[in-house]
Parts: sequence; C-alpha cells; structure tokens
Amino acid sequence: MGRIALVVSDVDGTLVTSDKRLTDRSRAAVAKLEQAGIGFTLTSSRPPVGMRMFSDPLGITLPLGPFNGSSIVAPSLEVIEQHLIPTAAVETSLALLDRHGIDGWIFTNDNWYIRRDDGRYVAHEKLAIRFDPTQIDDFAPLADKACKIVGASADFALLERCETELQTMLGDSALAIRSQDYYLDVTPPGRNKGTFVQAMAKRLGIPCAAIATLGDMQNDLAMFRVSGLPIAMGNATDDVKRLAAHVTASNDDDGFAAAIDFILAHNDKG
Repeated sequence: MGRIALVVSDVDGTLVTSDKRLTDRSRAAVAKLEQAGIGFTLTSSRPPVGMRMFSDPLGITLPLGPFNGSSIVAPSLEVIEQHLIPTAAVETSLALLDRHGIDGWIFTNDNWYIRRDDGRYVAHEKLAIRFDPTQIDDFAPLADKACKIVGASADFALLERCETELQTMLGDSALAIRSQDYYLDVTPPGRNKGTFVQAMAKRLGIPCAAIATLGDMQNDLAMFRVSGLPIAMGNATDDVKRLAAHVTASNDDDGFAAAIDFILAHNDKG
C-alpha cells in the first residue's frame, strides 16, 4: 500500500462524538493532515447545511459529499453535482414506510420536510444538523425534488428488515441503506460514498489506493470497497469492521484522532 494523499471521513459516529461534538484532538488531527500535505474532506448522509458546522471550523477547502455522496458541493455549499431520486422510487419508498408505520422525511437540496412534528427523531435531527424542518401535509408535490428520503424509527430490527425489503422493491432505481441504527436512507441510484471517493480521486488526479476512508455504518461500506486504506471506528458495526484494514477507537474515545495518527505513521513508514 502506497502513501495516503487524501482522507475522506464520515461525520456522525466517526468525526464527532455521540453528542455531536468536534473534539480538540479531532481539530488538531485535521491540522496535522494539512501540515503533512494530505487532503481532507467529509461525506455524510447529512444534507449540505448539516455539514457546514464542521467543515467551516476545520477549514475544509475540498468539495463535500452530502446525502451519502449522491451530491457534491463546494465548502460554500454551492452545488457542483446533484442527483435526485426518481419519482416512482420516491412513491415506492414513502408507501413502504407508511405501511410499516415508520416516520418518513424528505430532504431537498436546501430544505427538510416532515408530515408530523412529534416524530421521535425530529428533535434529534434538528439538534444534529441545526436546521428546522418544514411541516407539510402531503409529500406529493416534492416527489420530483427529493435528494434523500429518511425513514426514522426506534425499532432498529424493523428498519433492518425494511432495508432489505425496500431495496428489493427499488431494484436499481434507488439505494436504500441505513446510515444509523434509527435511520433508513433512500438516495439516488448509482451514487454513494464510494462514487464520491472516486470523484475526488479523479478531481485530485490520484488513485483511489491513495485515499483513506473512515466510517462506522453500512452506508460507509461503499467507500471502504474502493479506497486504499479503509478504517472502521471502534463503535462500528461488525460488517463494517470486517471490511476495514484497521479498526481505531470509538468516536467517543477520540478514535478519529487516533486513526489520523495511524495514517500519518503509515506514511512515515514509506
């Protein structure tokens, strides 16, 4: 394995702690990457507005990959590349979520829509992305504008079953995958965190083998499969850890900073 030229990190469960804090050690770790001439950026299931609270203080100058990498935006949040979920896939997804009693949301490029404001995870998401949703009665007018659909539920086993069921129904028309135990995401077809890593490699003129990726959930597996050095957090699911080349500490134990130290040591070995 050659030297690492770029690090691409997930946000929730990876870069930040469980209470969504960016620790001093994590800030210092990103500064170390800059000093070593290694690029750094983020990809996340979050909408663009939910990434800027971390990209700005970290001084990120490279494009970001919101919506599980299905969009690419500049640090200013100007859209570089955007893809939408096909209307039929939106309708299929919302119907399945309704059938199972799962709270459904729609994210467009610049807004978040809900149908009820008492959903268990609405307050949680508001705190996480520091953005308030718009409550509407009918999602139908948004069917051709959806960047991401989220099914939110405290029944983790149900979401896991629905992930498989919905992906089977969608086929290759959209991607259904969990970004958290409590979130089932639906995003545009043919785009994921792996395609974002590949896009960054092309933009920077480097091979994917020169990219390290950090993550903790199923939606991070796509970037693990195409990167040279996939690193799983200590809090990651077992299937994520199995695909990683290295497992660091948990996100609440400064695992991100420890992973950056591991990458720098790897480069020092030549």
